[in-house]
Amino acid sequence: MTIHVEIVAPDKTLFSGDVQMVTLPGLDGQMGVMGGHAPLLTTLGIGEIVLHGANETEFLAVSGGVVEVRPNKVTILADVAEAADEIDEERAQEALARAQQSLADNPPAEHRAPLLESVRRSSLRLRVARKRRRAPRAQFQSSEE
Repeated sequence: MTIHVEIVAPDKTLFSGDVQMVTLPGLDGQMGVMGGHAPLLTTLGIGEIVLHGANETEFLAVSGGVVEVRPNKVTILADVAEAADEIDEERAQEALARAQQSLADNPPAEHRAPLLESVRRSSLRLRVARKRRRAPRAQFQSSEE
């Protein structure tokens, strides 16, 4: 049984199609959703969205947002999201190095939290981009066919 997933960021729709399962970053950890899931409305954390197709897997990086789950559809409204193939690995590595260096410079306490979040987001983007190299691009059933 498949479930329809739509992933929308403020500037575009990143994905719309049917998958076997979607794994999402909740605030308290990862959650998996399959067809027939109970209705749910929850907040997304910073982490990976994994779209599990019949033979392929697609990875996206997400930073915040909300998700609505219905038995036959998952709608993800992401604050910020990028598909693995859209992430510039070199830029992600540079952003991570800058944030880590800023933390190493022992900033005032009020600047530490945003820097830690920057390290977390940059690490996520880098991890997702590297997964793209190991997994072929997914070929899911599109709702537009």
